Amino acid sequence: MSIIYEKNDRIAYITINRPEVNNAIDGKTNDELYEAWSDFCNDSDLLVAILTGFGEKSFSAGADLKDMENLRKSIDSGHSVGAITKDFETWKPIIAAVNGLALGGGLEMMLACDIRIASENAIFGLPEVKWGMIPGSGGTQRLIRNVSRCIAFEMLLLGKTIDAKEAYRIHLVNHIVPPKDVMQAATNLAKDLCELAPLAVRAAKKAMIRTFSMPLEEGLRFEGLLVKNLRETEDVKEGLKAFAEKRKPVFRGK
Repeated sequence: MSIIYEKNDRIAYITINRPEVNNAIDGKTNDELYEAWSDFCNDSDLLVAILTGFGEKSFSAGADLKDMENLRKSIDSGHSVGAITKDFETWKPIIAAVNGLALGGGLEMMLACDIRIASENAIFGLPEVKWGMIPGSGGTQRLIRNVSRCIAFEMLLLGKTIDAKEAYRIHLVNHIVPPKDVMQAATNLAKDLCELAPLAVRAAKKAMIRTFSMPLEEGLRFEGLLVKNLRETEDVKEGLKAFAEKRKPVFRGK
């Protein structure tokens, strides 16, 4: 199997399983990722996903250059690299557990995730210009939305790679942990998310992403609509009741 797709305690675990090629994405892997992400989106029992690569050496080194013909066929069929980098929308949170190399399409997949846990040995970069190309799966768009303009230019125009400490310093990742702790740290975050009201978590993500390029006033109006909708949910009633009764709320996503 090119990927390992597991479900446990309302968490989806999607693992790129090609360690012999640094978890590079070929056509078959890309198609399997598309199927896994589609299932995650449609499974109402799943609340959060964790994306990682098999082993401690690589999250993903990006596109498998030896299988570009089949990868292009996968992309042409509507499956973007990694399936989440383009034409993909879910308001469920996605966590990246970056356990080594995150290069090219690998970094672009990470950039499409909401929360990022990095191993101390992680390396990040978009080296496409070194081979006469530019990132084609959101790298030029998402990087500059995640880090300062000058840092994004340096990484993109020079194809520069950075280590985990630098990635944390420029706010590209949320946390750095030892290699052996990456998945546990990601799972702990996922479990924390599962304890919260799922409709509220999704609304918060939707509010941030949908309004990113809006003028402030438009963003505030959109936020207000989401707040109004949430007020009618059973989860809000449960949250207020639990607060008054000084107990932990039990949310049902309704």
